[in-house]
Amino acid sequence: MDTNIREKLTTKKRIVVKIGTTTITHNDTGELDLMKLEKLVRVLTNIRNQGKEVVVVSSGAIAVGRQALGLGYKPKEKSVKQACAAIGQARLMMVYQRLFSEYNQMTAQVLMTKYTIENEESRANAKATFTELLNMGVIPIVNENDTVATDELDFGDNDTLSALVAALIKADLLILLSDIDGLYTDDPHSNPNAEFIDYVDKIDSDLKSMAKGPSTISGTGGMESKISAARISAKAGADMVIANGKDVYILDDIINGVNVGTFFDLT
Repeated sequence: MDTNIREKLTTKKRIVVKIGTTTITHNDTGELDLMKLEKLVRVLTNIRNQGKEVVVVSSGAIAVGRQALGLGYKPKEKSVKQACAAIGQARLMMVYQRLFSEYNQMTAQVLMTKYTIENEESRANAKATFTELLNMGVIPIVNENDTVATDELDFGDNDTLSALVAALIKADLLILLSDIDGLYTDDPHSNPNAEFIDYVDKIDSDLKSMAKGPSTISGTGGMESKISAARISAKAGADMVIANGKDVYILDDIINGVNVGTFFDLT
């Protein structure tokens, strides 16, 4: 790939960053990784200080609630997951607000369901709210309103939610931080010969077949959902990068045009 292609990422002004559960929790315990969260908040605030607008779509509410309740398993029943979300969302937001306040960065919580997107009036109101928050220099922190979401109004994963948010606010870049470096020809966890793909300029049948595979243990979105997110964001005019959130400073590399992660250049 021509490295000059990545230079277009340096001009992005409105950025949606999706934070996966595995990015902000410890692998062994599922507890919040406070050291990593502090670094993440610092990086996001610094991006905002560069004059860019930032929206965060954060996973982790159910995981945080599950740990608070002492559940040693990942719940499958919707009512249990919703209860975990109700507990975890408040706790997660409290941590975000406390860390962001250390850098004098204002945040806001935005909870959404599919109804927010599908209903014309709700969508317009949500867009207006985002616009005002960004104009005020606030970093909105978005998550699905799991406590009231039904199967019919469930986004399914935050990859899809983040892409729909990017489309709603007319963002020009979507970054998905996950537990994998990007797109591979096969699942690198099970196939050591899987080859890394750093650049995608079209989504064809071969690419779709590569994306089929298991989701992560803590998260809900596998690579298929990320491909879908790329299509949604591209249709709205936003480029997308999938990158490994193990080192949150990779966000700086992405917006500085460094060749990291998989760059979906579909617009």
